[in-house]
Amino acid sequence: MSSRVVALAGSPNVGKSTVFNELTGMHRHTGNWIGKTVDTKASHFYYKFNDYSVVDLPGTYSMHPQSGEEEVARRFLVEEKPDCIVCVVDSTLLERSLPLVFQLLSLTDKAVVLLNLSDEAEKKGIYVDAEKLSEILGVPVVKSTARSGKGINNLLENIHLVTTGAVNPHPLKVGGDVYRKAKEIAADTVRRSKPETVSLLDRIVLGRVTSFISMALIFALMLWITISLSNYPSELLKYLFDKLEILIAEGMRSLHISGEIISVLVYGVLRVLFWVVSVMLPPMAIFFPLFALMEDFGLLPRIAFNLDFCFEKCGACGKQSLCTCMGLGCNAVGVTGARIIDSPRERLIAIMTNSLTPCNGRFPILIAVIGMFFARNSFVAALILLGFILLSLFGTMLASKLLSVTVLKGYSSSFVMELPPYRRPQIMKTVAQSLKQKVVFVLLRAVVVAAPAGLVIWLCANIRVGDASVLSHLSSGLDGIGRALGMDGVILLAFLLGFPANEIVIPIMLMAYLSSGTLADFSSANSLLAILVAHGWTAKTAICTCVFTLFHFPCSTTLLTVFKETKSMKWTALSVIVPLLLGAALCFILNIII
Repeated sequence: MSSRVVALAGSPNVGKSTVFNELTGMHRHTGNWIGKTVDTKASHFYYKFNDYSVVDLPGTYSMHPQSGEEEVARRFLVEEKPDCIVCVVDSTLLERSLPLVFQLLSLTDKAVVLLNLSDEAEKKGIYVDAEKLSEILGVPVVKSTARSGKGINNLLENIHLVTTGAVNPHPLKVGGDVYRKAKEIAADTVRRSKPETVSLLDRIVLGRVTSFISMALIFALMLWITISLSNYPSELLKYLFDKLEILIAEGMRSLHISGEIISVLVYGVLRVLFWVVSVMLPPMAIFFPLFALMEDFGLLPRIAFNLDFCFEKCGACGKQSLCTCMGLGCNAVGVTGARIIDSPRERLIAIMTNSLTPCNGRFPILIAVIGMFFARNSFVAALILLGFILLSLFGTMLASKLLSVTVLKGYSSSFVMELPPYRRPQIMKTVAQSLKQKVVFVLLRAVVVAAPAGLVIWLCANIRVGDASVLSHLSSGLDGIGRALGMDGVILLAFLLGFPANEIVIPIMLMAYLSSGTLADFSSANSLLAILVAHGWTAKTAICTCVFTLFHFPCSTTLLTVFKETKSMKWTALSVIVPLLLGAALCFILNIII
């Protein structure tokens, strides 16, 4: 027997994906900003010996397509003709949700209206008479709080009754002024015991003067927590990996494996892998969950809302602000996030400028350099790091403006962003999902590219031409350019060889400075500082290195993602050229004026 198809439809931020997870037992991440669900997602569930295929459609405000998400949703409903449409509605915004419900009911007689977020409605003193609403709309109406599973069993029963024909709905068909009808129905079915007010938090976060100050403080707090807490687990991992490295090397020697093979595998490939994990894992395991909690609470879409006007003035789409926020975690994620932008021109701008946002892989370089040369106090270091992030935001907007008036001319488009209410984060669930879906995924991807990088680095350091290694020859050849940019050839070479993973840039520098054949390490910040100062580093070198860390070519993973998204060598090349030229220009200017 074939499965019956159930489609979940509704506006963004109404909890469709959470309903989907509760019905199917899947645990897909649910973001609360527009366009988070870009493609349809399908799974199965069983109820009373019947197999149901449930499809989570992209969030849409209308069945008259104005965006890619709305086109995907309408095409599925019209062409696939599901056995039942579940119209998911925000109980706190019934009047605003009803026009879409009318459009959905015009497509089928087999429908159920789900009044989700009932708990939030109760907190706001909003009561919706589900029985009366059901009589008016002519279809079953179910109240639910999907986050806690409340009402899902009732939803299952009504889906079963509608799809099996036990209940024959007679949906209301509204052909006239849908907004007037929505207002009338809401007036008849909704009671409010508390006046509608703007929360104090929104007055601060969205205020004309306080919005950017509050955003800066929020990110400063996140960065401070990340910097403060990541050092200890990183040192522990480094200690454990050092012991493991010794054991593996001794085990290979006991098997009479040649010293060269041990050097390649252990001190080349394996040491790079261990370094990437020990440096990258702790800050990711802290920053990503904090980022997810901020999103779950409702702060992240408000930050994007505040940045909307700035990006629009730069000739880009306001949705690029969302991609920029995603890029703080991983630039490859930010690039794929550009799919939510409908205009091909604006999507390309977002893709090519996302690498100007410092990702999690570049934080270790920035944190290390800031801590050694400018601030030993973790909070002061966080403020300085925030300053560099703000500089990257300015660089993103500058590059977006330049692209929009040159190779990607055009007018910026507007978009509708419905800010979700503040919600108490599901801390354990959100942290677990973030660790599983982001931390592990990004770490595995970094490990895959770090292994061949370790081999290349070892070869460069151990193959000698004349009286010097290939590494020394390459750094000497780049020294003139490096000096002109306020750095040196070793630093530039480290960025080039760090193309697979930015986390290994500093160890490559040390290896080149110390002329060692393996990836170098340092026991403390003081010992690293002593090595760098002995090789000519000054405060100017540190500033230029931090700026070049912000603005240089994307890592290998991001670049591959750019090519997959654009299917064009031209735009992929530009995504390298744009940040590289910006970084080189800024470093050149800084080298002259400092």
